Amino acid sequence: MTTQTVLITGGAGFIGSHLADAFVARGDRVLVVDDLSSGRRAQVPAAAEFHQLDVRSEAAAKLVEGAGVHLLVHQAAQMDVRRSVRDPLFDADVNVLGSLNLLEAARRGGVRQVLFASTGGAIYGEQERFPAGEDHPLRPVSPYGVSKLAVERYLYFYHAAHGLDAVCLRYANVYGARQSPHGEAGVVAIFLDRLLAGEPATINGDGEQTRDYVHVADVVRANLAAAGRRGFAVYNVGTGRETSVVELYRLLAGAAGVELEPRFAPAKPGEQRRSVVDASRLAAELGVGELTELADGLRATAEWFRAAREANAGR
Repeated sequence: MTTQTVLITGGAGFIGSHLADAFVARGDRVLVVDDLSSGRRAQVPAAAEFHQLDVRSEAAAKLVEGAGVHLLVHQAAQMDVRRSVRDPLFDADVNVLGSLNLLEAARRGGVRQVLFASTGGAIYGEQERFPAGEDHPLRPVSPYGVSKLAVERYLYFYHAAHGLDAVCLRYANVYGARQSPHGEAGVVAIFLDRLLAGEPATINGDGEQTRDYVHVADVVRANLAAAGRRGFAVYNVGTGRETSVVELYRLLAGAAGVELEPRFAPAKPGEQRRSVVDASRLAAELGVGELTELADGLRATAEWFRAAREANAGR
C-alpha cells in the first residue's frame, strides 16, 4: 500500500489517540492536531507528528492545506452537550466554524477524503423508532446535535461542489481505555473511576434510561473501513442494543470486583430517555465484522482503569 498522509484532529484525545495508533500501525504518515484542552500529549504515538493547534486557527488551516494531506480524520469537537446548551455560541464556534476552517483548507489543499466524527444520539433527538437507522428523522434538541448535523450538511456541499469524498460516522456512546472520567461525557469512565476508588457512583433519574454502548476498538475499525470510500456516505456506529444505566452499573461493579449500591439523584433536564442506533448499513457496505460484547469490553476497560490507577499511585 502506498503511504498516505493522514491528519487527525483531536488525536491526543480518547478516540483520536486510538485512531492515531491504528493509522500509524497501518504504515501511514500521521499528523496529530490537538489543542490539549482535554487531550493528553502522552497519548499521541511517538511515530506521529504532533501539532498543538486549535482547529479554529489559521495555523491549523495552513497545516491541512500545505502538508500534502490525503485523509482528514476530524475528531476534535466541543463535546459537552450541557455546555452547548449553556453556551451555544462557543459550541458553534468550535464545532461549526472550526470545521469550516478545516474544510476550506482541505479544499484548497486537495485533500481527497474527510472522515467526520458525528453523533448517533444527539443528532436524532427523541427517537420514534428503535434502533434508529440513518434515515430516521433528524431532530436534535441540543446545540451540540445541531452543530454535528450542520457539519454533515456542509460536508455534502463540499462533496457536491468540490468533489471532496466524505464519510460521516454517527457514533453511539463510545467507551474504552483512555476515556476521561472528568466532565459530563463518558458514563463508563465516570462509574469506573468511582467504583475503583471504593465509592458508589451516582445515577441521575431512575436509571432506566438506555444507551447504545460501543467499544472504541469497534469505532476504530469503522474508521479504517471507511477510509478510501469514494463519494458521500453516512453510517451509524453502534451495536443496536439498548443497555439501561442500572444494568451498566451492575456490569461495571462486577468488572471492578466491588459490591456497592449506586446512589440516585434527580434526573438531568432534557436527557434523552432511549437512544440506540442501527448499524447494519455499516456492516453490509463496509464489512465491519463482529462487535465487542459489552461484558467483554467493560471487563477490559475496567482492567485498563485499574492498571492506570495503580500506575498513578506508584508515582
